[in-house]
Amino acid sequence: MKMTMRYYGKGYDSITLEQLRQIRYVEGLISTLYYKQPGELWTREEIRALKKEIEDGGLELSGIESVNIHDAIKIGSPERDMYIENYIKTLENLGEEGIDLVCYNFMPVFDWTRSDLAKPRPDGSTVLAYDQSEIDKIDPENIFENIDKNSNGFVLPGWEPERMARIKELFEAYADVDEEKLFANLVYFLKAIMPTCEKYGIKMAIHPDDPAWSVFGLSRIITNKENLLRMLEAVPSVYNGVTLCTGSLGSNPDNDIVGIIHALKGRIHFAHIRNIKHTAPGKFEEAAHLSADGSLDIMQIVKALYEVGFDGVIRPDHGRALWGEKAMPGYGLYDRALGAAYLCGLWEMIDKLSK
Repeated sequence: MKMTMRYYGKGYDSITLEQLRQIRYVEGLISTLYYKQPGELWTREEIRALKKEIEDGGLELSGIESVNIHDAIKIGSPERDMYIENYIKTLENLGEEGIDLVCYNFMPVFDWTRSDLAKPRPDGSTVLAYDQSEIDKIDPENIFENIDKNSNGFVLPGWEPERMARIKELFEAYADVDEEKLFANLVYFLKAIMPTCEKYGIKMAIHPDDPAWSVFGLSRIITNKENLLRMLEAVPSVYNGVTLCTGSLGSNPDNDIVGIIHALKGRIHFAHIRNIKHTAPGKFEEAAHLSADGSLDIMQIVKALYEVGFDGVIRPDHGRALWGEKAMPGYGLYDRALGAAYLCGLWEMIDKLSK
């Protein structure tokens, strides 16, 4: 496996390339053109500049998270083919620049949802948390204000002000998009881009919905093993794969993550590892990566990845806010660095004991 960290780019991230390079076990970074809106074409010059920035910092660009998908594609509106063509051209440009991994999601309106971006924990750290009873009290048209005021001044992925300014319009556009229509639109998109992915060897890795159930009545389809397998079977190319996000899938305690890993053998192209702690039905908070700190057995998850022959890109996902650091919620330096060390230690132990 290749250990990486997520990096939003100069001017968007509180973490520097120098700091990331000093995390000894991190080999590369997962990044994006953060200023791009969904549907915009990425040029080779822009991609090359991002690569150069990272390589000049002593690391490699190991993949993209994300090339966001325009709502017209998810909704299936008449202009979707224009935006799919833009997406294909972007993939071609990424392929020409040697990028072979793209993480993306197919969630309507919101990429992820939380009720609290800085829930205090007993140890004094703060974490992202979700409480369905609190979400139910929020008018979805006002949720951006709740998120933005607790963002520490950072633009959060999936909560870009330009899109959120159209939130009422977006809810209206998705009103008739049920799960079957959303799934059909995903398959349409994947079938359109697969020839390009196969030509350039680009692995598309869909990110599970977060949380793994409907929020504000919006359809969610990448939520469990059955739906993931259905998606892979509908578009059987090996380049159509999955980002195994333990926190997103683990938001639903009914999801057996170890079983999902074994079921998806050969189609997991990217892994996000984080721990969460369930406190009640529909209520969870994020935790340290250490298994004992949450509800997920991270050692068994890493062991399952090893057993299925996973050799792809992996990164520690959201971390706690520690030691007074002011950073994008979930994306501070310290706890993610601790998480990377923990995951690398587990992998080394499993590898050596298996020989």
